[in-house]
Amino acid sequence: MEKHTKEYAVVALVLVFVLLGFWYVKSYARSIPPMRTFSVQGEGEVTAIPDIALVSLTILTEGGKDLAALQKENTEKGNRVIAFLKESDVESKDIKTETYQISPRYQNYSCGENIYGVVEPCPPSEIVGYSIYQSVAVKVRDLSKAGAIVSGVVAQGANTVSGPNFTIDEPEKLQNEARAKAMVNAKTRAQILAKAGRFRLGKPVSISEGYTMPYATRFALDAKGEGMGGDMPAPAPSFEPGSEKLTASISVTYEIK
Repeated sequence: MEKHTKEYAVVALVLVFVLLGFWYVKSYARSIPPMRTFSVQGEGEVTAIPDIALVSLTILTEGGKDLAALQKENTEKGNRVIAFLKESDVESKDIKTETYQISPRYQNYSCGENIYGVVEPCPPSEIVGYSIYQSVAVKVRDLSKAGAIVSGVVAQGANTVSGPNFTIDEPEKLQNEARAKAMVNAKTRAQILAKAGRFRLGKPVSISEGYTMPYATRFALDAKGEGMGGDMPAPAPSFEPGSEKLTASISVTYEIK
């Protein structure tokens, strides 16, 4: 009996401490006023001149069933294009073969009812030749050579050239500048609102951001066959990179004091 009495006393004591804990937490929460906040948007913008041009080119070779001859022809064109790029001071790290594809070309036959209303069987498709497709991505760092490179690769055997797309090689520094401007803009707006609302501006309690990448301009040049004028390039087009804007948007929540 005495043992059970001691156990009941321990349980009762634990319950008292639990109730006291709940009471303390509740009283402490009531003594702290709720935090008042408000949010503002800040924008930052940086204008920059593009420092690289991205050019995509393809070498398409089509012919008969002699696949080895087609591969040799396509390889020679591709090698001429890459050699020209390197002679134009484009580094190997800025030349990337993205696709090399060999596909059969089929002769399809029409079939159906003849003039007598009899359904004739359709013969199977027949391979009549092959197509070899090779695509290369190029990064041109000397923008003054972009026009000559676009014209030159066509003369060396590229069938299609897309670009140049002018952009910024390492945009992170500019992104940070836009973020900093957006943060300053958000704080200025918050100070104006605090003054108008007659309250003191507290510290930021949360920040979220978003930004947009620069828009890249595009120029496309298509050619058929061996290029424009054999080994002699066409007159080089003149390209202007212009300027690009990178913007950042910041949403900041401030404490109201």
